[in-house]
Amino acid sequence: MGAHDQGADATAGRWLTIPRTLSFVTHGEDVLLLRRGPHRRVFPNKYNGVGGHIERTEDPLSSAIREIREETGLEVRCPLFCGISHIDAGQDTGILLLIFRAEALSRDFVNSREGTLEWVPQADVLRYDLVEDLPVVLPRVLAQRPGDPPFFIHLSYNEADEVQIRFAPDTPGED
Repeated sequence: MGAHDQGADATAGRWLTIPRTLSFVTHGEDVLLLRRGPHRRVFPNKYNGVGGHIERTEDPLSSAIREIREETGLEVRCPLFCGISHIDAGQDTGILLLIFRAEALSRDFVNSREGTLEWVPQADVLRYDLVEDLPVVLPRVLAQRPGDPPFFIHLSYNEADEVQIRFAPDTPGED
């Protein structure tokens, strides 16, 4: 079976997604959040983790580590895959967001062109002006332990443009 047999050229009528990573870096009881700059098109002035597009030549884990290094200057250990969010924002393409958590080896980050980095006590994260899905997603990420199964999310918007988050059945933490 060769590359042609993978079926990657069968895109007519198919839902296509852009692959991205989102990572939350911890150090002790703190998590590093990025307050996105007011000049950013996506989520200006909102707090989020760090991440970006997965490059054609890399796997998701390598992408997450590269994005952490590029946006923070931090070296990390114990990267943990936490889950996937499939995002339908009502456009022709969606986003497939692979979510990670990793431990920083130090607290000494560099300035980010994406916005302002800030160490935040994990107990206080919900007091921040977070990206709209993070009040639900971030506590799960921070509670994830090695060996836990990943979570699976479908995120979309209703007619009033309000975020709708649906976890797959049997997702850890769902009642």
